[in-house]
Amino acid sequence: MNIILVSDSLAKSRIVTISQSQIIMAVLGFISAGFMLALGTYWVTMKYAVDIQNPFIQSLISTLTQQKTQQAEKDMREQMNSLAVKLGELQARLMRLDAFGERLGKAAGVKPTEFRFSETPGQGGPAPTAYGELSYTDFQSRMSEISRILDDRSDKLGILDSVLMEGRLAAKAVPTTMPVDITYFSSNFGYRIDPINGRHAFHTGVDFNAPMGSEIVAAAGGVVSAAERHAEYGNMIDIDHDNGLTTRYAHLNSMVAKVGDVVLKGQKLGTLGQTGRATGPHLHFEVRQNGVPINPNRFLAVVRAQEPALAQKSARAP
Repeated sequence: MNIILVSDSLAKSRIVTISQSQIIMAVLGFISAGFMLALGTYWVTMKYAVDIQNPFIQSLISTLTQQKTQQAEKDMREQMNSLAVKLGELQARLMRLDAFGERLGKAAGVKPTEFRFSETPGQGGPAPTAYGELSYTDFQSRMSEISRILDDRSDKLGILDSVLMEGRLAAKAVPTTMPVDITYFSSNFGYRIDPINGRHAFHTGVDFNAPMGSEIVAAAGGVVSAAERHAEYGNMIDIDHDNGLTTRYAHLNSMVAKVGDVVLKGQKLGTLGQTGRATGPHLHFEVRQNGVPINPNRFLAVVRAQEPALAQKSARAP
């Protein structure tokens, strides 16, 4: 580009040549100067805004401050809502653990005064001389740690409950309930004179004497493995209590339990009778471990108080 300069002070006109790159540099310089001026004006305005009484600037600053405050309050509310939800979950889990602990305590026979799950544990100590500020991040970290501990305690209490449940089920499968409301023992476990042939023979169970038709109940819970007529035992019911332990109820007059029935301790099996090899109405009761007869008196905790001599004899029996 050529520019011709004409002036009265000049003897002749002058031609100035400007290249394209010079024009671009000039334009960029002009834009940069304008930008720097605007930036400087903004910085001065913000720096001395408090002292400037311009209503427009004051309104602009107030609007910006209000927006920042509202955003900060919104963020705080969201954080508090998140913590409130987490705290509610922890409280609900603590209530479940308290109820769980009380139930386990009762199942384990722990006195209520030893573990009071519903009360806050006692704490205390001297007044601290220094205090530290707990940040939101630290608080959230501690909440997560408490949640992890609750998960661990829940798992351990669950395992303990399973162990106690197995113990309770095992106790229900042990024949400790008298199978009939007896009048007296007519024959004990061990060697005796056989009432039919008069020979010295081993008696594999205990004979309970009671009136004809008396109710016969399961001495322990289990599954009925046999309910049939036997040449010597008469009407006979066998119950499998697991772990190789079985009980037998013989000479029954009638049977209500059937093979495959799941019976509970104390549930009716039939009625007392005189079927099979028997001299009169009675219940022949056996306990076997892996098919080997063992003394039922080792399991039956109930011994009639009016028969102390029989109780001593039962304790000496093999």
